[in-house]
Amino acid sequence: FVNGKFCKDPKLATLEDFFLLGLNIRGNISNRVRSVVTPANDEQIPGLNTSFWRAGTLRVGFTTSNPDNHLFTKVLNPGDAFVFPIGLIHFQQNIGQTHVVAFSAFSSQNPGTITIPNVLFGSDPAIYSDVLAKAFQMDNNIINQIRSNYGGITKNLSN
Repeated sequence: FVNGKFCKDPKLATLEDFFLLGLNIRGNISNRVRSVVTPANDEQIPGLNTSFWRAGTLRVGFTTSNPDNHLFTKVLNPGDAFVFPIGLIHFQQNIGQTHVVAFSAFSSQNPGTITIPNVLFGSDPAIYSDVLAKAFQMDNNIINQIRSNYGGITKNLSN
């Protein structure tokens, strides 16, 4: 029970819980103030109950946490919106032939970003090669080859 509403069991979540379309459709402005508000809150996007995205042609997605690691993914078109639940790994990929404009809203005045590959392979000091090699089930040399793409230290580091 959050914000006066019951939370959905995460195992019952569907793609539609994180998606809203139609923000590109003009509303009826034949009223006194000649304006309309199109709601995009937790009534329309249940996944908001506890981030917000609008784009050109953009593939978006996120994965749930362990042990399920379920992928939710959707292709967005102009006027669509998508919600990334707080703290989950997510991505955005322009799959169109033109530039994409996207608007984001965060749940903090200073949310920051974490780019996973930069953190893992470009940290200073570097994360030990043997730790990454074990985590990704790769040889240290492959870890160092990947590191070189992120400006990270390429010598074999071990603890």
